[in-house]
Amino acid sequence: MSAELDRFRKLADDFGRRVTAAPDDSWGSTSPCEGWTARDVVGHVVGNMHRLAAVGTDQEPGSMDADADPKQAWASSFTAAVENLSRDGVMDTTVPGPMGMQMTVAQMLGRFVCNDTLVHTWDLARAVGGDEQLDQDAVAGAYSGLKPLDAVIRQPGIFGAKVEVGDDADLQTQFLSFLGRQV
Repeated sequence: MSAELDRFRKLADDFGRRVTAAPDDSWGSTSPCEGWTARDVVGHVVGNMHRLAAVGTDQEPGSMDADADPKQAWASSFTAAVENLSRDGVMDTTVPGPMGMQMTVAQMLGRFVCNDTLVHTWDLARAVGGDEQLDQDAVAGAYSGLKPLDAVIRQPGIFGAKVEVGDDADLQTQFLSFLGRQV
């Protein structure tokens, strides 16, 4: 199994633990993502899983139905994504990535999907009152990888403006603030 797939599975498992732990009455709670609820955060990540599950198949990527149970939608979409990504050759398939760049599934997974899943783990936890502590090695890797892309990620629909924090802020706070989160 590739390093990218291993990293993805670990980060997605962390996200899944937050989904599973979320109280059933918390899905309408406001998230740190402007205009999104906790359900919307899960729906976004589930949509990413559907896209990964469809790579190299004749299937069209789906989305989370408005009345779907977020916990069930997460579990089934994550399982389908991992099953597809584990098939021979899928990680080497070239796909359009964010902003139209062509890249392999492995590159997209490592550069974008993992980072997206990581930050949305915190978003979901904050929205539902869950465990907000992220894996520090994952945070360090994502932060160092995203810093050089500062101008690119500020485009509309990606990340908002950085939030200024003091030099004494911990790494997770620096990372989340870099991505426009008010911690």
